[in-house]
Amino acid sequence: MESLRLLPAARSYWSERARRSGCFAATRDLLLLLWDFLLDSRPSRLKTRFGDADYDWDFRVNTTSGAVAWKDRLLGAFHSPYQPTDTALFREMLDALRHSADLNLAQFTFIDLGSGKGRALLMASDYPLRRIVGVELLPALHAIAQQNLAAYKNHSQQCFALESICADATAYRFPAGPLLIYLFNPFPESGLRRVIDNLRQSLREDPRPVYMLYHNPQLEPVLNQSGYFTKIAGTHQYSIFAAA
Repeated sequence: MESLRLLPAARSYWSERARRSGCFAATRDLLLLLWDFLLDSRPSRLKTRFGDADYDWDFRVNTTSGAVAWKDRLLGAFHSPYQPTDTALFREMLDALRHSADLNLAQFTFIDLGSGKGRALLMASDYPLRRIVGVELLPALHAIAQQNLAAYKNHSQQCFALESICADATAYRFPAGPLLIYLFNPFPESGLRRVIDNLRQSLREDPRPVYMLYHNPQLEPVLNQSGYFTKIAGTHQYSIFAAA
């Protein structure tokens, strides 16, 4: 796809920032991104990219960022850098949601927009959800996610209806039924606005409960200003929203 080539991705990254902050700031941000990418690509930094390798070792899966090829890492930097969710924080977010909202998880479809290698999908399967879906733009990460879903074995697993889809999450058509949407800051502002518009249209056609777990909520004001979401819980690390 056009959007998965480096030059178009770089142009899109620059244009997004130029629209908000001007050409000079956009060029500065692009150069800083490339410089940070070069620094992070040094052999001495490889260990830090493996992050929480204990999870992979325990369940014989591959969810860290250490084994991602340089092109996919750079594409990810232009869209959203790949980083797996911390296991303890994921449980904290789910516990906070269940404390703040009286909901039966067995009715909900969990959807991770920008699901990467699928760690959040695997962790979500420890809860009695109706269905779990990951949507990932980069084919290489999607392929690894499929391998992880097939390999995952955990005695605490409660949901076995898991799938990973390779697609643009900003154009994803939401399924019927109650939804629990997970975001690990996967979009620029324009992408998040497209997701909100898609969700708004879906709810017009099929009104139903929708909650959103937003990890690293850098664009939280976009949700607040949409007039469509109410924040019901959160910390500096995440925010939890209910759709109107």
